[in-house]
Parts: sequence; C-alpha cells; structure tokens
Amino acid sequence: MARPAGAAKGPRPARWLGPQRRTLWFWVFVGPFALGLGLFTYVPLVWSVYLSFFDAHNTVSPTDFVGVDNYTSMLTDPAFLSSLGTFLLFTAFIVPATYVLSLSLALMVNRLRFAQAFFRSVFFLPTACSYVVASLIWKLSLFNGVRFGLANTVLGWFGADQTAWLSTTDPPWYWLVIVTVRLWLQAGFYMILFLAGLQRISPQLYEAAAVDGARPGWQVFRHLTFPQLRATSVAVVLLLVINSFQAFDEFYNLLSDSRGYPPYARPPLVYLYYTALGRDQNLGLGSAGAVILALIIAVATVVQARWFGLGRKEE
Repeated sequence: MARPAGAAKGPRPARWLGPQRRTLWFWVFVGPFALGLGLFTYVPLVWSVYLSFFDAHNTVSPTDFVGVDNYTSMLTDPAFLSSLGTFLLFTAFIVPATYVLSLSLALMVNRLRFAQAFFRSVFFLPTACSYVVASLIWKLSLFNGVRFGLANTVLGWFGADQTAWLSTTDPPWYWLVIVTVRLWLQAGFYMILFLAGLQRISPQLYEAAAVDGARPGWQVFRHLTFPQLRATSVAVVLLLVINSFQAFDEFYNLLSDSRGYPPYARPPLVYLYYTALGRDQNLGLGSAGAVILALIIAVATVVQARWFGLGRKEE
C-alpha cells in the first residue's frame, strides 16, 4: 500500500554511507593506526629526546637534569665516532653494490620475453626473509670458520687454507660476509623499483633513438635509459643510505657470540644498544646518541635530496 504524502519517513541506515559521514568512517579506519603510531612511535621519540637531557642510569623517569652533557660526551667519545666511521665504510660498500646489482637484475628481467613474473618473484623472494635468519644461515652454513662451511669447502677444493671469515681482521674478511648477506636480502626490493621505472619509459623513445642511429646496448642505456631512471635512482640512493644508518641485525647476529661483541665493525645502532641496554644501562647517554643519529640521517637525506634535485620540476 502506498504511503501517504505527509507520513513521517522511517530510519535510513543508508545515511551512514553518505558524504556527511565521511569524516566518521575516516577515523574508523585510520584511528587505530594513528593511535598505534602515536603510542609506539611518537611517544617513544619524544621521551627519548627528554631522556637525553637527564642522567638516566637504570631508569626511564630520571630527575637529575644534566643539560647537553650527554651530547657532549657522545660527540667526544672515540667509540661512538668510530661507529660512525663503520657506518660510512659500510655505506661505501653497500650503496653502490646494491645499486649496480639491482639495476642489472632489473635490466635483465625487463628484457625477458617469457617467465618474467617467475624471475621477478625469485629475485624478490629474499626480501621476505628475516635478517636474523639470513644472518644465521650466512654465519653457520656459508661462512662458517671451520671446514663445514660452504665457502671453506669450496676453497678446499682448490687447495686454499681455511679462513675464519668473521674473526679475521687482517684482511677484514668479515666485510665480505656482512655485505653479501645485505645484498641478498635487499637487491630484489630495489630491483622492483627499477623495474617500475623501466616500464614507465615510452617505447616510442627507443624507436626514435633507433631511427636516429643509436646503437642498442651501452649507447642506448647511457643516453636514454639511464637518464629516464633519474627519479627512481634518487629514491633508491636515499633509501639505501637511510637503511645503512639503521643496520643492526646482520652486524649483531653475525659478529656477536657468547663472549659478546668484538671491538671492530660496530655500527651506531650496535654501539647505542650496548650503551643503553648494556651493563651500565645509561639510557640518557643512549638517547642522546639516538637523537644525534636521527639528526645525521635527516641532514644527510635533505642534502642528498637537494643535491639530486628531488621534487624539482623537470624542464
């Protein structure tokens, strides 16, 4: 039966889906994430800055204000400065090596005419592996310092002596172990970024280059492909440098043992870990070091972005 013209309308649940409820649904979906981000990221960050101005031995609620003494101690501590030097050396190894390897993989996969998805997945798969698990595999199976390690087994086939890869400092063979495990873990991720950049290049550019007489191979790559990957290259380099600053898992799991961590190859996070959570548990000093490290990362990122012209409109 038809409803009279003046009759009151019933409830309309559909109103919850209307434009007037967009703000409500925004907070329904974003609210839990924003709450977790605030509680587990921003509150610890602010509290870490607060602790850095106090003498916080074995406590997270200190009362002895020391000003910038913690920062002065960190910046004059040879061990902390040495850890920054370790980071610079690690960055000098890992950034160009990962860049070249991931770009090479992307170029090879992009040229495939069959099974491209298979090889893309194979190279990307190590990204899903835990850094801890990969480090233990490298330490116990591949570069074990006894005759059961794969690397020493292969060297034995050629009559070479066994090598204690992680404890030999002259020459420093431990860098080979650290760099290779990081390469295996992250090259596939950056390969995907380069693949996305390669697939954005218009085929018409290559056709025009062929008409102009450009030879396939190095000439096309140097004058066409590589310049078109500029934005992707900038992003990859920035991410690589930031991730190098955050190196911890592979160093700690490869080099530490029951006797502790050796005095060499200590990146900043390993040094801060022992400072804040070691025997003295100096949370104030560790927080000051963390703030210094965060500022270095921020400055390095801004300098790189300005140097590469990130965000600048292309002419």
